[in-house]
Amino acid sequence: MAITVTVADDQAIVRAGIAAVLDAEPDLSVIGQAADGEAALALALALRPDVALVDIRMPGTDGLAATARITSALPGTRVVVLTSFDLDEYLFAALRAGAVGFLLKDAAPERVIDAVRVVARGDALLDPAVTGRLIGRFARGPAPLDASPLGLLTPRETQVLGLVARGLANAEIAAALGIGAATVKDHVAALLAKLGARDRIQATIAAYETGLIRPGGGSAAD
Repeated sequence: MAITVTVADDQAIVRAGIAAVLDAEPDLSVIGQAADGEAALALALALRPDVALVDIRMPGTDGLAATARITSALPGTRVVVLTSFDLDEYLFAALRAGAVGFLLKDAAPERVIDAVRVVARGDALLDPAVTGRLIGRFARGPAPLDASPLGLLTPRETQVLGLVARGLANAEIAAALGIGAATVKDHVAALLAKLGARDRIQATIAAYETGLIRPGGGSAAD
């Protein structure tokens, strides 16, 4: 079954171009397009796509507000934010709104196609041009360790969170800790629930904000 996608962008030519690129793939199907945030939300509610591509700067309700409302109302719809503006505040606001992907509009078509497939299978994706900003935000001085959210985690879950925050996949975490991949998956699910994190990106933000992981890759215990 094809991955269903909606595209929201206030520029008709950009919107049509993205839709054409995606529709050309046999496993992807663009089922609707919108020109503003309100329309994007209405479209998502009506069609319940697997993936919604949402531009940030749109008239009326912007893409960030639309993203927050879509992810709140439709947990099964994965939102990828597209923007022409490589600004820190957009990246962090998009992640906090529940987006699981962030791409710049100058990304290659293949990158956009890959992003849809990646998030549809449950993973998260950031444009390579902005991935480092997630960590760099805290380089100006990480917050002291806040035991409140981390205190909910078991020692093993804390270890797993630290490795998730360093970008390791489940198989790599399993190898590092000498446990099974299925066990890692269970730990990740448990720590996400305890932290109130939607996905691995939000868990990574929590790891840096609490001071569990420090810029440069060290942990609070180092």
